[in-house]
Amino acid sequence: MTDPHAIQPSELDQLPDRDPEETAEWQASLDAVAKAAGPHRAAYLMRRTLERAEGTGVALPKLLETDYVNTIPTAAEPSVPGDEEMESRITAWNRWNAAAMVTRGSKYGVGGHIATFASAAWLYETGFNHFFRGKEADGSGDQLYIQGHASPGIYARAFLDGRLNEAHLDNFRRESGGDGLPSYPHPRRLPWLWEFPTVSMGLGPLSAIYQARFNRYLTHRGVKDVSAAHVWAFLGDGEMDEPESTAALALAAREELDNLTFVINCNLQRLDGPVRANFKIVQELEAQFRGAGWNVIKTLWGSAWDELFQLDTTGALVRRLREVPDAQVQTYQTRDAAYIRQDFFGADPALVEMAKLLSDDKILECFHFSRGGHESRKVYAAYRAALAHKGAPTVILAQTVKGHTLGAGFASKNANHQMKKLTVDEFRTMRDLLGLPIADSAFTDGQVPYAHPGADSPEVRYLQERRAALGGPAPARRVHPVAPLPASADKAFAAFDKGSGSQNVATTMAFVRLVKDLVRDKETGKRWVPIVPDEARTFGMESLFPSLGIYSPKGQTYEPVDRDQLMYYKEAKNGQILNEGITEAGSMADFIAASTAYSTHGEPMIPFYIFYSMFGWQRTADQMWQLGDQLGRGFLIGATAGRTTLTGEGLQHADGHSPVIAATNPAALTYDPAFAYEVAAIVKDGLRRMYGEAAPGEDPNVFYYLTVYNEPLPQPAKPAGLGVDEGIVKGLYRFNTAESAGLTPAANAPRIQLLGSGTAIHWTLQAQKLLAEEWGVAADVWSATSWGELRRDALEADAALLRGEERVPYVRQALQGAEGPVLAVSDYMRQVPDQIAQWVEQDYTSLGADGFGLSDTRDAARRHFGVDAQSIVVAALAQLARRGEVKATAVKEARERYGL
Repeated sequence: MTDPHAIQPSELDQLPDRDPEETAEWQASLDAVAKAAGPHRAAYLMRRTLERAEGTGVALPKLLETDYVNTIPTAAEPSVPGDEEMESRITAWNRWNAAAMVTRGSKYGVGGHIATFASAAWLYETGFNHFFRGKEADGSGDQLYIQGHASPGIYARAFLDGRLNEAHLDNFRRESGGDGLPSYPHPRRLPWLWEFPTVSMGLGPLSAIYQARFNRYLTHRGVKDVSAAHVWAFLGDGEMDEPESTAALALAAREELDNLTFVINCNLQRLDGPVRANFKIVQELEAQFRGAGWNVIKTLWGSAWDELFQLDTTGALVRRLREVPDAQVQTYQTRDAAYIRQDFFGADPALVEMAKLLSDDKILECFHFSRGGHESRKVYAAYRAALAHKGAPTVILAQTVKGHTLGAGFASKNANHQMKKLTVDEFRTMRDLLGLPIADSAFTDGQVPYAHPGADSPEVRYLQERRAALGGPAPARRVHPVAPLPASADKAFAAFDKGSGSQNVATTMAFVRLVKDLVRDKETGKRWVPIVPDEARTFGMESLFPSLGIYSPKGQTYEPVDRDQLMYYKEAKNGQILNEGITEAGSMADFIAASTAYSTHGEPMIPFYIFYSMFGWQRTADQMWQLGDQLGRGFLIGATAGRTTLTGEGLQHADGHSPVIAATNPAALTYDPAFAYEVAAIVKDGLRRMYGEAAPGEDPNVFYYLTVYNEPLPQPAKPAGLGVDEGIVKGLYRFNTAESAGLTPAANAPRIQLLGSGTAIHWTLQAQKLLAEEWGVAADVWSATSWGELRRDALEADAALLRGEERVPYVRQALQGAEGPVLAVSDYMRQVPDQIAQWVEQDYTSLGADGFGLSDTRDAARRHFGVDAQSIVVAALAQLARRGEVKATAVKEARERYGL
C-alpha cells in the first residue's frame, strides 16, 4: 500500500535541483541512519529536523501539504491514447451547446448554469473518452456522481451522440410538456440517463463513498462480483464546505476503498465569490484528505507553466504560488500582464528577473488560461494514476477557471454562477475561440443556434466508438429485467395473527422477530440488508450478530470480549449487518446504495434501516428526498417512536412529528402500526409491491416508513372478518365495536368513533371501556395504520373528481354509516391525524402530543399532553355534549373525577 501521507518523489521532480550532489549527501545520510539505527530513528530525526526548520522560519509546506505544484510532473505524464485533436473538437461542440441551451432557456426565466461545466469540461470529457465504463458489458459499469450544476454539459454530450434532440434541449428546465430535461441529475425525472441525484450539495460525495463501500459488500457477500466497478464523484471545491461532503472520508480510507475517486473541480469559486478568499482551498483540501488517509493528486498547472518552473532555480516561483491567496489568483485572471508583472513577479527579486524573460503573451497564457484541469493530458495522467493506486481512495484536486472559454465577461467573475446567458457577440467570440464552423447566418433573429457536426460526422463516430469500447453510453441508468422475488413463506407473517397471549411485546421487538424469520428464507434471505447506527442492542437486534455477522472488509482480527456468550459480537467479511456507528447520515447513505442495487447492479436487495425515529427524518430528511429521487426501495423503521412512549429521554428524543415530515415526501408510504399483526401485514404488502408483483397502477419505486414502539404491551389476535388486511394497508379498519368488546351498551346509548394509531390505540381501548362503564357511552375503536395513506388516497380521489371521474375516498367509504362523531388520537402532534379531517363526513376532532417533549414516566407524559385514556374520555364527552347527546355537566364531572 502506498502511504498517502508521503511526499511523492514526483512532486520534488517538478522543481529544478540547484545542487544534486548536496541532495544526494542528505539522502545518503538518511539511508545510513535507517540502516544503522533503524527506520524509527530515521523518522525521529526527520520529525525533529522539520520542527527545527519550522521554528527557525524556514518556509516549508505543512506536513500534510505539498508545494503548490502538480503531483505528476510533465516528464512523467503518459501520452493520451486516441486522437487528442478529435477529442478537442468534441469538447468544443459540447461547450457550445451547453452554453446555448442555458442561454436559450433564459428567455423563459427558468435559470441554469453555464460557468461550472465551462470549467469542468475536460474533467468529464477525458473520463467519457477513456475511463468511464458503461453498463453494456457486465451490467454494472462505473458509477458516476455528476456535479449538479454541470448538467447542461452532460445534456450537450447526449445531444451530440444522438440520445437527445433539439426539442429536448429547448425544454431544459421545462418538464411539464413531456420532452423536458430536469435542472439537475434527477433519476425520477429522467430515469434512463441519470443514476444518482447529486443536488442538494454534499449528498453526492457522502453517497459515493457508501456506494463504493456497498459495492465491496455485494462482492464480499457473494451476491455479485462488482469488483470491476469504479465510483467517480465530481464535486465542487465550494461544495466541500458541506459537512456531509467530508463526513465519511475516514471510512473510505479505513476500508481502503481504492474503487473510489473524488474529482474536485477547484475553480476557487463558490456561488457568491471565492471559496477561500484569503487562503488556499487546494492546500486545505489536500491536508484534509491526506490526514484522513486518502491518496491525493494535484493537477493545478497547464503545460504553459513548464517553462516557468524550469526557470525557477531558486524556488521563488513555488514559494510565491504557495503564498498568494485564492482571491488574488482569481484577480490575476482578469488583469493585464503589467498588473501581473508588478503584483505577482514584483514580490521577489528572483521573480522580477524571471519575468524579464517572459513576454506579455506568455504571462497571460499562464495566468488566464493554463490550468491543469483544462488539458486532457494532465487530466488523463491524474485519472490513470488514480486507478493504479491501490489500498486507498484517491482525490484529484484539479484547478480550473470558472467560466473558461466563455469570454472575459465570465471567466473568474464573482457573479458568474448567477449569469445565465451570453450575448450573440459573446457567442461569436466563443465560436472563434473554439474553432467551430458556425456561420453568422445561423444566428437568426438574435437567437443562438444549436450546433451539431452531423450524425455520421467523424466527431460523432469517434465519440460512439469510444463509448462502445468502454461498454456503452454514459451516464446511463439501467433497470435490467429481473424476475420478481419469490414471496416469503406465509407462516413468517401469519405467526403474528394469533397475538402474544399473556406476553407483552413491543412492536419494535415484533418487527425484529419478523426479520429474523425472513432472513432465514432460502430464496430471499440473503437479500435482506439490516442497517443500524450503533443502536442494535437498543432495538433488541443483538441476537442477529452471531447468526448474520456484522460486515467488515477485514473480518474479525481480534477475539471479542463476549466470545463465550451466545450472542457475541461477530464481525465477518461476508457479514450481512451494516452497523455504521453513530452516524444516521452514513446509515442513510448505506440504505440508498442498497435500495437502488436493483438498478445499479441488477440485484434487488431488501434494506431495512432501524433508527431512533427522532433522529431519522429530523436529521436526514434531505437524504430521504435523495432516496425518493433515486427511486430507492426498502423499509425505514422509526423505532422508539412517539412523543410520550420513550420514557426519560426528554425533549431532544421525543418524536412527535416524524410522520408530518414523512408525509411531505411523495415516495414515502408512512405507517404507524399499533399491533404486531399490522407490522407483519404492512411488511408483507411492501415486499409484494416493491419486489414482487405490483398491482396495476402501483409504483414499485417507493419506500416504507414504519414507526414502531419500545413499550411492551399485549398484542391481540388479528380480528376476523373481511376487509382487515385491506384496511391495514390502506390505512384504516374497525378494530372492534363496543358490542364486540363485550361492553354491552344500552340500546339508546350515545355513540362515538375513536380512531387511534400506533401505541395510542391502547389508551383509546382504555377510554372505550371507561366511556361504557362510567358514562354509558358506546365507543367503536378503529386502528388508523396510516393517516398519510388515507390522505394520499383522498387527494387522488379529489383529482379524479376534477377529471370528471366518480370516486369516493377510502376513509369516507370506511366510515360510512358509522354513528356519532369521530375523535382521532395519536402520540404525535395533532397535525398528523388532522391530515384526513376534511374528508370525514362526521363531526371530527383530534388529540395529539403538541409541543416539546419532556422527561417523565409514560403515564405522566400522556397526562401532560392530554392524550391518556382519561383525557380521551373528557374529549369524547365534550364532543358529544356539543351535539346535545350527553349533559354538559358530564364534562365538568369527568374533569374533576380524573383530576384534569
